[in-house]
Amino acid sequence: MHACHASDMRLVALALSVLLLAPTSATARVPDGLEVTGWVLQSGSNRLVARNAGGLTTLSVAGVSITASGGAVAAPGRDHARLLAAAHRHGLGAELLVSNYSNRSEGFDPRRLHRLLSSDARIDRVAGRLARFVADQGWDGVNVDFERVRAADGDGLVAFVTALQDAMPAERTVSIDVSAATSVRSYRDRGYRLTGLAGAVDVVDLMTYDLHGPWSRPGPVGALDWQRDALDALLSVVPAHQVQLGVAGYGYTWPRPGSGRHGHSVTDRRARALVAEDGATAHWRPGPGEWTARLSDGTRLWWSDARSYRKRVALAREYGVRGLAVWRLGSADTLR
Repeated sequence: MHACHASDMRLVALALSVLLLAPTSATARVPDGLEVTGWVLQSGSNRLVARNAGGLTTLSVAGVSITASGGAVAAPGRDHARLLAAAHRHGLGAELLVSNYSNRSEGFDPRRLHRLLSSDARIDRVAGRLARFVADQGWDGVNVDFERVRAADGDGLVAFVTALQDAMPAERTVSIDVSAATSVRSYRDRGYRLTGLAGAVDVVDLMTYDLHGPWSRPGPVGALDWQRDALDALLSVVPAHQVQLGVAGYGYTWPRPGSGRHGHSVTDRRARALVAEDGATAHWRPGPGEWTARLSDGTRLWWSDARSYRKRVALAREYGVRGLAVWRLGSADTLR
């Protein structure tokens, strides 16, 4: 053993105190008894992951898209690999998100999704390719984010997640993002055969946000009473231990009608800045569990922030679900 001087001992003591005060794992600030998934864009920085890691159990990296033909899927790139490594450095699970998003139309494309889900051969080919990405690159699972699903493609969606689950190693997981609805029939109309999906996937991420947006009148992004109704319908079919409650970490603007301006999404930080710059007052609405404000030019804002998140933590515990899923890191307040 090497001898230590007093100054060395002080440095050792200081280092130990820092270690004791620092979070000791990626789950240090995760709400007790809950899993937390955070979605991140592939452009997200490693620093962003590090800042939120203490409040997460899983990082879902968005993502790769199926091709316009529906018969293939893009390969993960360098940024996906970087974020996969960052997640694992912080002790987080890492999911590769696959979607039917089209960069050309800047939206989810139901036509390419139909081409995939209406063909057993395409389903097997895409599922097999995703399973190889998982096995070769070390992903912990795949997050299926197919949106604007046609009602007629519901059985195909069940077939796809089943084929994906069968193709992957047993210890890897499949999760699926489901747009919120308030009745089982409405879920079915949106292409979600809940019984079949629950039997095939490990986790259902319920996207309880975008109740309002620039396409609608002003209102909360994901009001608590609406989230309750969506949970009630979903949980009548899907076991609670499979369900994660979606949480918005962003807001929207609604310019005054006739202003010639268009509404858009804003980060939590930007929403607060807009209110402060204008000299307006933000109001907390306990019913929906979100903030709202009206600017001097008539613009309305609604946003869901850290206080809103705490309300959703309480809701998740009340319903006994698996956890929460937050869209998205970099827009939401830091998860704690």
